[in-house]
Amino acid sequence: MDIQRIAAFSDGKSGGNPAGVVLLDEMPSDTKMQNLAAEVGYSETVFSVKQANGKWRTRYFSPETEVPFCGHATIALGAYLAQEHGEARYELVLNDAEIAVEGVSARGQYSASLYSPPTHSKELTNAQTSPVLDLFGLSRAQLNSRILPARIHAGADHFVICLRDRKDLKRMSYDLDEGREFMRKHGIVTIMLVYINDDQLFDVRNAFASGGVLEDPATGAAAAAFSGYLRDIKWPHENKIKIIQGEDMGQRSVLKAEFSDEVGSAIKVSGTTRKI
Repeated sequence: MDIQRIAAFSDGKSGGNPAGVVLLDEMPSDTKMQNLAAEVGYSETVFSVKQANGKWRTRYFSPETEVPFCGHATIALGAYLAQEHGEARYELVLNDAEIAVEGVSARGQYSASLYSPPTHSKELTNAQTSPVLDLFGLSRAQLNSRILPARIHAGADHFVICLRDRKDLKRMSYDLDEGREFMRKHGIVTIMLVYINDDQLFDVRNAFASGGVLEDPATGAAAAAFSGYLRDIKWPHENKIKIIQGEDMGQRSVLKAEFSDEVGSAIKVSGTTRKI
């Protein structure tokens, strides 16, 4: 089985989030895909099979669980599809949604843009927020009230917490086992900690204990969900944002999102890739 290893949302020729990419003639068993994802060891490995109608049946596995949608693996997949089948828009059939990804090449480097599933969000209550803060050893005084804690969605659910001080983002830490139990209990894929640089630029860290990974260096699905949340709260986003993620773990990643004002509509998330 040919496994491509591609870092998505790279910062030039460095950084990004590694993903395994596997193109197949037919989909393997769940057990085989789960075991292979664990063997590859990246936060996600994507498996995709071309169907008779031209669409690509696509599934994502972390080392421990299947996830409904993964942004960085979709970007890696789009880049590899462009390399193997030409620059085009590819329709993907996920477990619970249908999305699209476009792959292009420029100066020897492939990049891709995904179009997310529909978005929605809901602010967390104080009772729901408290255990999230406890997990990271944070207090309410450390939160930035411009963006309130929320459950956000774009194909998968995430929690988002906005911090007042960039130093608190840098110091992010938590217990992996406690985080895994918490995230699986609440049905979320990551917890996104955010620092506002300006209205269109954000520093981010994403805890990914639900998949057995302490931290994700680039999370396209969460970037899409966060963009949808900003739209819901009437943030002055000017229909685009830029996210810097992974910097504090030495894997600087750059994610760009563009979106309309239509509530719930797809988010376009773009990034460059590099072969590993």
